[in-house]
Amino acid sequence: MSENVLDPQRQEQAKIYARIQRRLMVVDIALGGVYTLAWLLLGWSNTLKAALLAITSNAWLLVMLFGAVFGGIYYVLDLPLAYYGGFVLPHRFGLSTQKAAGWIGDQVKGLLIAAVLGGLVLEIIYAVLRAAPDTWWLWAAGILLIFNVVLANLAPIVIMPLFFKFAPLDQDHAELAERLVGLAERAGTQVQGVFKFDMSRRTTAANAALTGLGNTRRIILGDTLINEFASDEIETVLAHELGHHVHKDIPVGIAIESLITLVGLYLASLGLRWGIGVFGFDGVADIAALPLLGLVMGIYGFVTMPLGNAYSRWRERKADEYALRMTGKGEAYASALTRLANQNLAEADPEPWVEFLLYSHPALGKRIAMAHMKIEDGPS
Repeated sequence: MSENVLDPQRQEQAKIYARIQRRLMVVDIALGGVYTLAWLLLGWSNTLKAALLAITSNAWLLVMLFGAVFGGIYYVLDLPLAYYGGFVLPHRFGLSTQKAAGWIGDQVKGLLIAAVLGGLVLEIIYAVLRAAPDTWWLWAAGILLIFNVVLANLAPIVIMPLFFKFAPLDQDHAELAERLVGLAERAGTQVQGVFKFDMSRRTTAANAALTGLGNTRRIILGDTLINEFASDEIETVLAHELGHHVHKDIPVGIAIESLITLVGLYLASLGLRWGIGVFGFDGVADIAALPLLGLVMGIYGFVTMPLGNAYSRWRERKADEYALRMTGKGEAYASALTRLANQNLAEADPEPWVEFLLYSHPALGKRIAMAHMKIEDGPS
């Protein structure tokens, strides 16, 4: 089967794989909802707070301990689902090359990062709740905006290297590196180099990205992409990523996400005030109300997810159009997208409702068709 044609057998497997993933997502959401409701309806939140108050009355320490217990128990309950979805299933479909020890190591590192960053965010939110109980949601949204910008800047040099090894492209790929840097310059962006990372230690899938902000912005290519894709195909994939930069999708996306978060936090403030009378919380800053805060934000995120995905699909289409205009290589882009569908076991033509609810990118079948249309029309 040519790599330039969607493999029917792979697509059949992709449909099965996607269906199982959706079912796992539903189970995961249900587990999180039931778990959180249990803490509220069965009074576990107030019980835990009372037990912790017997140990300490320090507000900062109380938040840390409550968050650790509440989040830690859920992590353990969710671990079998995470193991099946993140390790067993990818191996079953031939997508994972990772050993069990490697998966466990990633889980430990991920847990530590989540504990540090999540703990920091939680402490900030409750500090603001205590300081400004009436307008905390406004201040928290502003602080989280700054936090997200800093994190986006530091992630490529602090967090991502904890999971992957990055190295500048060697002399064997000097021509490719030069071509991609030139492409970035034509798009009006400066990058700190082109780096290869060892995706093959974990997966057979391929990917590329433009990561970081300002002086940490860099082009990263999975070794699976470099080994399996032609230079023209890699160029068109990167041109898509550069389209996001040209269209200012990253800063605009952060701003929109911050606005969405602001609305969610405001709704959470209403929920916390409602919870004072219903669940007997001492106030909006009561740490026992943490499950209610999480529940409101979780429901809000689930309800607004289709809207966010619709916006993302629109921006992804614009980036596709930019890649085709900039490179004039519709055939190479169609080939690259087809390879990604085959290699990554990505469902090219999902059901419309699935794409509407869950897809942050247009279905690959539509993207491939767009590239073929540009081939027929010629570069614009």
